[in-house]
Amino acid sequence: MKKLLPLIVLLALLSAGSTQAQKLKKTEWESGQIEKGEKIGVWEYYAYTRDGRQVITQKYDHTAKKLLFFRDFDDVTYAVQKASGDWSREHLTQPPLFLGGDAALSPFMSKLNYPTQAQSKNIQGKVLVSFVVDTLGRAADHKVMLGIGGGCDEEALRVCRNIPNQWLPARIGSRAVVVRHELPFTFRLAQ
Repeated sequence: MKKLLPLIVLLALLSAGSTQAQKLKKTEWESGQIEKGEKIGVWEYYAYTRDGRQVITQKYDHTAKKLLFFRDFDDVTYAVQKASGDWSREHLTQPPLFLGGDAALSPFMSKLNYPTQAQSKNIQGKVLVSFVVDTLGRAADHKVMLGIGGGCDEEALRVCRNIPNQWLPARIGSRAVVVRHELPFTFRLAQ
């Protein structure tokens, strides 16, 4: 019996380790723990630099629902809504971010259907859609800011409206603010 006890302890430790490994999810775009099909704890989201290096773009605590880190790629001003309802352009401490970064947003944006009318008229280009991200991370008030016609504007608007509300609100200091955000949708005919 004394010889079996260490074996039982070893088997228990190995099975506990394999349970932990089963909860870890790691892809080229994200890594973290899953419990009962839900993301828990701190997750890291990745992107790739031009030279092919993988970098962390976001760290998000799914349990506390809190952004811990984001990599700021550009320093631009955003239209921010004031308490009075007026808008002004300001620098943000944190821009509105899609949870998981561009890699998580890309599958939704790629659901563009090239309109037949645009194809037949050889219409190509970029459609710019703007929308408001509120302090709870919800998107609303979608508008085409720059269009190319041929049904492409409506298609970009349709796709943008169907992106899930997984936005992390913009912040100035520690305060969440309402901002107008823009997404480009590119229409290119195959060569």
